[in-house]
Amino acid sequence: MRARLRLRLRGIVQGVGFRPFVHRLAHALGLVGWVRNDAGGVTLEVQGDESLLSSFCARLRSEAPAAARIDAIEQESIALEPDAAGFEIFASAAGGASRAVIGPDLCVCPACLAELFDPTNRRYRYAFTNCTDCGPRYTIAARLPYDRAHTSMAGFTQCPACLAEYADPLNRRFHAEPNACPVCGPQLRLLDASGQAIAGDPIAETLVRLRRGEIVALKGLGGFHLACDARNAAAVAELRRRKDREEKPLAIMVANLASLAGLVEVSLAEAAELESRARPIVLLQKLPGTDAALPDVAPDLAWLGVMLPYTPLHYLLYNEAAGRSSGIAWLNAAQPLALVMTSANPHGEPLVANNEEALRTLADIADAFLWHDRDILIRTDDSVLRCTPDGGKQFIRRARGFTPTATPLVCCEQTLTPPAPLDRGELAQGTTRLPSLVKGRGREGLGLSRSKDVLALGGFYKNTLCFTRGNEAFLSQHIGDLDRVANCRALEAAVEHLQGLLNVQPQAVAHDLHPDFFSTQLALRLAERWQVPAIGVQHHHAHIAAVLAEHCIDEPVLGLALDGVGMGTDGAAWGGELLRVEGASFERFGHLRPIGLPGGDRAAREPWRIGAAALALLGRHDEIATRFAAEPGAALVAQMLARGVAQTTSLGRWFDAAAGLLGVQARMSFEGQAAMRLEGLAERYINSHHPQPFMPSAPQACIEARASGLVLDLAPLLQALLDEPDAGRGAALFHAGLIQAVVDWVTQAAESSGIRVVACAGGCFLNAILAQGLRREFTQRGLRMLEAHAAPPGDGGLALGQAWVAQRRLLVPA
Repeated sequence: MRARLRLRLRGIVQGVGFRPFVHRLAHALGLVGWVRNDAGGVTLEVQGDESLLSSFCARLRSEAPAAARIDAIEQESIALEPDAAGFEIFASAAGGASRAVIGPDLCVCPACLAELFDPTNRRYRYAFTNCTDCGPRYTIAARLPYDRAHTSMAGFTQCPACLAEYADPLNRRFHAEPNACPVCGPQLRLLDASGQAIAGDPIAETLVRLRRGEIVALKGLGGFHLACDARNAAAVAELRRRKDREEKPLAIMVANLASLAGLVEVSLAEAAELESRARPIVLLQKLPGTDAALPDVAPDLAWLGVMLPYTPLHYLLYNEAAGRSSGIAWLNAAQPLALVMTSANPHGEPLVANNEEALRTLADIADAFLWHDRDILIRTDDSVLRCTPDGGKQFIRRARGFTPTATPLVCCEQTLTPPAPLDRGELAQGTTRLPSLVKGRGREGLGLSRSKDVLALGGFYKNTLCFTRGNEAFLSQHIGDLDRVANCRALEAAVEHLQGLLNVQPQAVAHDLHPDFFSTQLALRLAERWQVPAIGVQHHHAHIAAVLAEHCIDEPVLGLALDGVGMGTDGAAWGGELLRVEGASFERFGHLRPIGLPGGDRAAREPWRIGAAALALLGRHDEIATRFAAEPGAALVAQMLARGVAQTTSLGRWFDAAAGLLGVQARMSFEGQAAMRLEGLAERYINSHHPQPFMPSAPQACIEARASGLVLDLAPLLQALLDEPDAGRGAALFHAGLIQAVVDWVTQAAESSGIRVVACAGGCFLNAILAQGLRREFTQRGLRMLEAHAAPPGDGGLALGQAWVAQRRLLVPA
């Protein structure tokens, strides 16, 4: 029996070869009909035998292009067309508010890689080869629809050969907007630090300079990298000196997984992430000889950030180092070349993305520039993540390869009123009629009207922004810390760019409670300009809400927020919080015992000061001057603590106190350095006690019910560190005691509240020992632990949580 179906597909279905895929599938099954892009995604009609239609629908999902993501398929039966013949690709539908999305930038695909190293192919050694399965998207798109005229490829007119590919539905480059070749596309150039062209093959000359220890600025997908030979200690030291990056870890790029032998441990899950189409930086556990092989790349840390090549340009460099081998067999063998690849930016400034900007701002850092003439319209850093023991992932920084992929906020069931059928004349003109929404019912029995569109502007550190559009959240790429004017301008530009791509007009703007954050001030200005409410969301509530958004949870949970600092509802500096969260509301169930901040913000950069505060807390005030005799300000700090100083409940500061007392880190050159070094010491100490993992027994912390809530006092843990001669053992002891203390604290709250679900967030959950220990212990206590996987658990995920809370404050029952 024959039938005809109309299907509407939503998700990442434009710019990924979806229409030619549908065309080929319909032809293979002998079906007739048409397909086109429209304001919401892709719409198609298909007609034929019912059994073949069933197969077609199943294969739409199972065989979709690798770069596609189908979020929803709306299906309806419509009247047969007796004279229908063939299957056509129609022009994009005109009109209507665009609800389509663009995909993220993707690494070069195997087919393009094979062409890159095929001497008989017209794209042999062409650094910009791509197709609908790979290459740039988000970073070259000015606006939607995602057409070539709306990208930075608009100025490159396709040659006849490329145009033929672009127009052929059976070609994998059909409507690949960045499509180009050496005849008509972007070109590479190598310049010296003064901007003068360097003669010779740009790739070969770049490799020569890298091998002799020079620093080269390489233009990638989302911006420039600063590259040098990771095995050359002098080159790495010079890069650190020029970039003013004394101790912060650097990431490396190697040709393939085989090249990591002897440097790091790589699990199956980590290998999968490294080789994924997103090509993030993955944190891998170092082996004993790593620091000797890669001097000063990631000193005193247990983890090394690693990524694999993701652009044709990267692969050309490694191929040149491998002797310019033809074919791709060389990629199966280990390659010795390891390159430091760090974001090209002066200290604290945004990533450099523009050629002229690179010459102007990087001239004192880079010895040469390998760039091209394809503009980057939106700067996007590399993503950074680590894999969790259960095979999941945890973002440290979410950007290239993932932005602007949406996070579903509510799983809705919708009843649609089908529109009247279109005639072929209307189809040819791109006419569209969308179905009308009758009712939406949210998950978990939540009866809500359609979600409101909001903008959330995040916090101060590791800033990101988030737009919601309907029941999806679009978290931006990493913007950075808002302590520089350039980063603030970058946030404003990112708001404008993402708003244009999504075609959304927010009905509220959410922000942190801290009035001095630039993100808060921008939120208030935008809310006034758009005449919509500005909604303040407490910092730790937003941390927990980001986890609830990802897991589609609206039931009450215990929220365990452990981080550096965030303003509380009382104006104090919170950071070790146990909350009861239910949707748009929360209450403070408990917190860590406050610890002093002698010197205010300076204390957060100098762990010895927090160590001094810990001594005062332990009643050993008189020992401050002698224990920290090497610090000129020790006596003054002791006096300050005797008079009284501002305090914080931050767990991050308790980590600093432990580092200060153990002599691990007196001063920090970057945020979180003391805690990271403490984790590294603990990791090495624990691993040295194989075959069984070893954790020393630790003293019990104190839990006390006070008027402000259930207070966890970690002072007994620090008491045990005061006379510990082995910093590694002390670090392991602190971690062991902390895990046990937090689990006891949360368990007590769970028993008194009857809530067995614990949502965990905050920057401290980037500590692998802490996170893994809590996972294990919560499971043994019968508690369900929710974690962040779609966004960073730290401040990089705040905007998602702010948006989720704001939506719920705006929602009206249906």
